[in-house]
Amino acid sequence: MIELTPGLVIVLLLVLAAEFVNGWTDAPNAIATVVSTRVLRPYAALILASILNIIGAFYGIKVAETIGKGILKPEVINLPTIAAAMVGIITWSTLAWWKGLPTSESHGLVAGLTGAGLAAAGPHVLLWDGWRKVLIGLVFSSALGFGGGLVIMTLISRVFFHARPETIRRWFDKLQMLSAAFMAFGHGSNDGQKFIGVFTLALFLGGMIPKFAVPYWVILICAVTMGVGTAVGGWRIVRTMGMKLTKLQPVHGFAAETGAALTITLASYFGIPLSTTHTINTAIMGVGATRRLSAVRWGIGRNIVVAWILTFPVSMALGWISTKMFLNFWK
Repeated sequence: MIELTPGLVIVLLLVLAAEFVNGWTDAPNAIATVVSTRVLRPYAALILASILNIIGAFYGIKVAETIGKGILKPEVINLPTIAAAMVGIITWSTLAWWKGLPTSESHGLVAGLTGAGLAAAGPHVLLWDGWRKVLIGLVFSSALGFGGGLVIMTLISRVFFHARPETIRRWFDKLQMLSAAFMAFGHGSNDGQKFIGVFTLALFLGGMIPKFAVPYWVILICAVTMGVGTAVGGWRIVRTMGMKLTKLQPVHGFAAETGAALTITLASYFGIPLSTTHTINTAIMGVGATRRLSAVRWGIGRNIVVAWILTFPVSMALGWISTKMFLNFWK
């Protein structure tokens, strides 16, 4: 009979803790705009996000496979390296959350795993195919996010050019509920899969499953954990993104969410892990820029970008340090 070892239990709990922190810092992206425009109340938006995140997580496993098998050579990945990567993500993301800054758990996860792999065996363990998808994801999240928000908002402005403000408000009060649901689905289809992939990988390395195949119960437990994290601490990120970055009306929220969700869903289809944080933030900036460049509070945007940039080196360093510590006593 296969035993659930203490080491495996620790790793699985760390993965769930990282998923919980993901709920603090990343999952609120799916509902920030719909809450800030007051189309939905916070807990109604949370219920919507939780349900669609779970559905989105069942969209496929290509992203989970990229994270689980495409970043490092399989022979170097073990329970200590996974634990070390999770420690890096939890530490950095919690610090950023405390400052109200959205971080990318996608990049934190990739960087943490990389730092752990480098500490355990050196640079030869990196796999180019997975990293190529990560780099493509950077382009998707930044360029397509900004462009998608800008183009959709421009088209809406032209179609509704002669419409009265109350007519636009009436239409987009309803349409933004659809775009928020689409955004939550997209988040589940990409970000939700990442920790599902790591959880499954830990089960495989711990001998609990015979091969890397994602069980349905893993999808469910990870998605629920993320939803609880959003309920507990997501408001800080909602406030930064939905209220501080630029002033949003329902029409702006619809354009940003639709542009971001289309980008994320396309990336998920191709198994490209990207940052939903980057995508919705750049989409909001794109929408704000259609009015005038000064409509975006670029000082807030600068702080967000700094947090994005720091995520890679900080998470990598924390993963490296944690691995060196764990390998000395992990049995």
